Amino acid sequence: MLKYCLLFCLLLAGSNLVNGKRIAKLTAKRLEKISKSGSVFDSRVINGIDATVGLAPYQISLQSTFGEHMCGGAIVDEHYILTAAHCVYGYNPLYLKVVTGTILWQEPGAKYDVEEFWVHCNYNTPDYHNDIAIIRVTQPIVFNEYTKPVILPDVPLANASKVLLTGWGSTVLFGDTPDVLQQATLTYIDYPSCQEEMGGDDDNGVGHICTLTDEGVGACHGDSGGPLAIDGVLVGLVNWGMPCAIGYPDSFASVHFYRDWIRRTMAESSCKSCHCYASNYD
Repeated sequence: MLKYCLLFCLLLAGSNLVNGKRIAKLTAKRLEKISKSGSVFDSRVINGIDATVGLAPYQISLQSTFGEHMCGGAIVDEHYILTAAHCVYGYNPLYLKVVTGTILWQEPGAKYDVEEFWVHCNYNTPDYHNDIAIIRVTQPIVFNEYTKPVILPDVPLANASKVLLTGWGSTVLFGDTPDVLQQATLTYIDYPSCQEEMGGDDDNGVGHICTLTDEGVGACHGDSGGPLAIDGVLVGLVNWGMPCAIGYPDSFASVHFYRDWIRRTMAESSCKSCHCYASNYD
């Protein structure tokens, strides 16, 4: 079983983006961590619990023009969505769609075209850092019982807070996208504790927050860009991790850390200084 696990590790080392979720580069230190866990990467998102209707009305499915689920995201107002930069980087906005108001990604409550998106100007500099983007839709999002904006945080999280992860990420490594939105309750750990668990990982910068829960619980591919929230307040966006839920921390973009960038980018609706750059598609 361990050889099976390591084989998957080596296969993933050559490609660190799997169906939406960024997979960490498998360094010798990380491989050692995996080998000690004995994991075969057969994980479930909080034991496969389906989300209830209206649980996360801010949740969106970012889809291709062909209607395939790519990533998650969170509604922040009637025009804007927050997601991970690696979910949109390099795409033409014309080929992206935003689905709202549903727990079934194939059955949209509503669907919106993407007008433009803005990626943090220091995205991936250094690797895995500043992985955050803002999407603007062409028409105002219609709010109702099942579609509502999330609140941005004013204060950082307290250590050991219980947070809610939602997404259509695979329930097993390399598995299919589940039809129904999944929910997971995770435990936030502060930055020093996370770095201790990660062995001082350079890819986990101060703009990240971490969760660490039991082995077999956590984010997987397809969850990228999706919301991590507490009491309706958005605290994180799925960024990267080891595949999948092996008892190693998952890393999220810290919404509190980037809140000024978010507000500035939304207010200007363009990149007038080096805080973001647009898609570069006309």
